[in-house]
Amino acid sequence: MRHKAFYRYNPVTERYDRVYPSRSSRLWAMVSQFAWGAMAATAVITVLYLTVDFPRERRLKHENEKLQDQVGTLSRRSDEALAVMEDIAARDNNFYRVVMQAEPMGAAARYAGLERQRNYESLDSMADSELVRNVTDKLDRLDNMIYAQIKSFDFLRQQAAESSDRIAHIPSIQPVSERDMRTMASGYGYRRDPIYGTSKFHEGMDFSAPPGTPVYATGDGKVLSAGWKSAYGNLIEIDHGYNYVTRFAHLSQILVTPGQSVKRGDLIGRVGNTGKSTGPHLHYEVRLRGEPQNPVNYYFMDLTPAEYDEMIRQAENAGHVMD
Repeated sequence: MRHKAFYRYNPVTERYDRVYPSRSSRLWAMVSQFAWGAMAATAVITVLYLTVDFPRERRLKHENEKLQDQVGTLSRRSDEALAVMEDIAARDNNFYRVVMQAEPMGAAARYAGLERQRNYESLDSMADSELVRNVTDKLDRLDNMIYAQIKSFDFLRQQAAESSDRIAHIPSIQPVSERDMRTMASGYGYRRDPIYGTSKFHEGMDFSAPPGTPVYATGDGKVLSAGWKSAYGNLIEIDHGYNYVTRFAHLSQILVTPGQSVKRGDLIGRVGNTGKSTGPHLHYEVRLRGEPQNPVNYYFMDLTPAEYDEMIRQAENAGHVMD
């Protein structure tokens, strides 16, 4: 590259003398040229980096997207697993109350260890650290819940082995066979009275079935009463011991007598339409220490998990009281 030449007129010699720049001027010129070149190169590289995907970058970007999808899938599966564990915990607590008549495992015991401060420093340095930390937290919860549930099942197994007589007496099947039942007419809770039209607390469950359908004892016990009782119509009451009593109302036939011992599954009567009733059905109650209980919690021996879930769904949605 040719450099520019500078000249200055000399009046003494009447000639043009060449002027050479100083060292500092030359150095400054070199530095300026280098700086401009570096800036231009940086600009070109930046534009290329932002607009052009190089093979290695494309591969890393694709792998990162796959990892994000996998972590997202893992997070969703963790949510599903936690939902299942919550359902298991709810049923476990119900088993403590219904069968063992004991206080269920408390939240402090079930989630023990989750309150401790976790060390997430290694996760914070990762890309997408918030997503990874979220999934890790869910897996920690799941581990603790599974461990607590295993310990609970071990305890219940031991208690069940020691309480076979209690289990035999506690109501635990449907009073009407699944194959004979048309539908559940009404569940437990506040419902509209079919005759008076007022809001009323329904203390049992109504099973709609044809007249004459067999009605079975739901646990071992002794018949307290068997006969007519005003609005209940033909009524059977069974004392199961352990503070449990069951009632079977609106029967067309009573096939047991007071003082008679019965076993779970024994035929005790037949569905009818007696007393304050708007159609053939069985009104069934479970009472613990004289207080009405939701019978849906007492079918754990003859329903599969799917049938149990369907029973709960029907009990929550059924609003037509037949008595």
